[in-house]
Amino acid sequence: MANILILPGSARRDSVNRKLAAVAAELVTEAGSDAVIIDPADFSLPLFDQDLEAADGLPAAAKALKQKFLAADAVIFVSPEYNSSVTPLMKNIIDWVSRAESDDEAPLAAYRGKVAGLLAASPGALGGLRGLVHLRSILGNIGVLVVPKQFALGGAYGKFDESGKPVDPSVREGVKSVVAEVLAVASKLK
Repeated sequence: MANILILPGSARRDSVNRKLAAVAAELVTEAGSDAVIIDPADFSLPLFDQDLEAADGLPAAAKALKQKFLAADAVIFVSPEYNSSVTPLMKNIIDWVSRAESDDEAPLAAYRGKVAGLLAASPGALGGLRGLVHLRSILGNIGVLVVPKQFALGGAYGKFDESGKPVDPSVREGVKSVVAEVLAVASKLK
């Protein structure tokens, strides 16, 4: 059984990416693995700043997030697209979690050897696809094995009911294809 961390790149309560993250968590659980959804609103982080880090060390929220990444076998990133890229929130989380807490800690310990899947939702026609290109590049450069399968949900504002469930079965199937690939690769590497 794999431990899968799911990270939405939006803290907005009614975010379609948070709804997509909930679908991913449900599918991970149905597949017999553990799903842990991170609520970015629970981890108040300052904007990454090496002077702040030098003066005070890693903020407590960054340490707590990093522990969740270290404990995970894989991470599913669910990222909105802001101006054709990742959200500042997502990038800030990635940056803080990447930092070593001591001189004897391996560089990028929370990321090296991790498997990741990418999901996005957007009201636009491309569904956040342009942001996933940047996210894939960032993660690949810090040692994360990003599975080829990804899912971007366009026109997302009309794709969920009032309870946050997808109204179109193809949404669930798109997410399921990513979850299945993440679980398959993570199990082979475990």
